[in-house]
Amino acid sequence: MPTCYRHPDRETGLSCSECGRPICTECMTMAPVGIRCPEHAGGGARKRLGPRPVVRAQQQLTGGFAPVTRALIAINVGIYLITAVQGGGLNAPGGKLFDAMALSGGRFRDGAHIYNGVAQGGWWRLITAAFLHASIIHIGFNMFALWVIGAPVEHYLGRARFLGLYFVAGLAGSAGALLQAPYGVTVGASGAIFGILGAMLILEWHLTGRLAGNAMTMIVINLAISFAVPGISWGGHVGGLIAGILCTLSFARWGRGHAAYGRLGLTGAAGLVLIAVASVAIAYWKVRGLA
Repeated sequence: MPTCYRHPDRETGLSCSECGRPICTECMTMAPVGIRCPEHAGGGARKRLGPRPVVRAQQQLTGGFAPVTRALIAINVGIYLITAVQGGGLNAPGGKLFDAMALSGGRFRDGAHIYNGVAQGGWWRLITAAFLHASIIHIGFNMFALWVIGAPVEHYLGRARFLGLYFVAGLAGSAGALLQAPYGVTVGASGAIFGILGAMLILEWHLTGRLAGNAMTMIVINLAISFAVPGISWGGHVGGLIAGILCTLSFARWGRGHAAYGRLGLTGAAGLVLIAVASVAIAYWKVRGLA
């Protein structure tokens, strides 16, 4: 990746919309026409500093291309279509794949069949349930949210860190769902999506110095809906949100850097592993009472 022209030790996926030079989040200034470097921010926006450089990798990164987000949406939609065909249609997905992937702390019944839950060894359900959805509205809302917030967060974090964030937040969301309703059957990508919202909250804080931004507004509104509407797994939402915040702080080396640039690194990888292990441990502690 290119490095900031003012801080050569910092890799970045951002560039000045006026001169094209790569800049880090500390040097960037948001303008109505895009991101500007210090020399082109404000009154100096019309001043050019020599020929405009060609940064091909930078142009691709700033073009909104989010391959991981698109792949995750495609996987979710593909699995949903399979479960809709095996079940009762678009608004009543089910069947063998659905029963094999759904989250439940204990055994559950579907017709004449009884399936083992997490307490009986079905630990894979902690992550596979994040790729199931209960209705066309459920998947439609979640995939729209994933595209709207996932693409910019992937742009800032990069593909590897974004993918790790998604899966760890999904695990934490399942752990939170089990804490709330260990006997119920829970499905949905909401825990992972709330994790992305948590990441967006920290990124906005690093970019603007304020927590009260768009991400906080979306978090408050969606948490209010989670607690107000019956049948929604607010435990999964809270669990995913906490994991997303912690993962992004670990990417920023717990305050010693900025989360919006750089590689995964040892601190970020260790943070992902620790949060994932903690999520599985919480789920194990909860379902042991169901065994």
